[in-house]
Amino acid sequence: MALPLQPYPQLRLALNRLQGVPPWALLSLVLNGLLFITAMVMLRQLSQAGDAMLPQANAFASEQQPAVAPFEPGLGTRHSLDYEQWVALLAAEADAMVAIEAPHQTILLGDSLTLWFPANMLPGRRTWLNQAISGEKSTGLRDRLYLLDQTSPEAVFIMVGINDLIWGGSEADLAYNVRKIVNYLHQTHPQTRVVVQSILPHGGEMATWEGRDRLVKVAPDQIRTVNGQLKAVAAETGAEFLDLYPLFVNGEGYLRADLTTDGLHLNEDGYMVWRTALALLNETEFRP
Repeated sequence: MALPLQPYPQLRLALNRLQGVPPWALLSLVLNGLLFITAMVMLRQLSQAGDAMLPQANAFASEQQPAVAPFEPGLGTRHSLDYEQWVALLAAEADAMVAIEAPHQTILLGDSLTLWFPANMLPGRRTWLNQAISGEKSTGLRDRLYLLDQTSPEAVFIMVGINDLIWGGSEADLAYNVRKIVNYLHQTHPQTRVVVQSILPHGGEMATWEGRDRLVKVAPDQIRTVNGQLKAVAAETGAEFLDLYPLFVNGEGYLRADLTTDGLHLNEDGYMVWRTALALLNETEFRP
């Protein structure tokens, strides 16, 4: 399989200069958020992004980090980076994970739902790397998996697809891309546990999200159909399927109002439900 060209070679060169730093020092930087700031400085020098800022929810997640509240108003900085800048920063974070030889690496892949997962809610005894991008579609995720080639994850959790449906993508293309994603991860990380997660329901007519008009066109039956296809893809490719959908859906097939901020994104209670599902897997499959 041909690998995509890796963007921002200057950024990788700058990160290579960190290799002489003792691992304990790099780990300290990561846990205190300073490596994130360093990556931002390097990116600003390369892209002249000026005031670009990356939300903390996309930095390394560990029990030592402060709580991140993506469901609170004012997290508009997620839109201030263009896609190439996002990819460059994710490359920096993945390289940092490799440089410190982080133990029990666990990677999250997806869109804004994953991106905004509060770091302090993620199950413990893992080194979590959040590689999500707001607005991500399955094609974009498929094409940036090379960023993870040098990492050593014990598990990778994937949630992608709602943006494909919102923007009129076909169910067949989504299933195809997820199959490619899983197969690529199996090829590059044969010992890694790959978990495909179902996509979540949305709030329908009650949604207040800015893209509500497009969102309501995605019927509940379509989401159920897609989740059935994702489950089949997981079975075909040797991945696991984590069905979150029943935990979030109400009796009419829409996202429970008590778990969302706008009919698409989750509030703190919503993330607690998701966290509980991850923690159950953590306890049953990742026991040291």
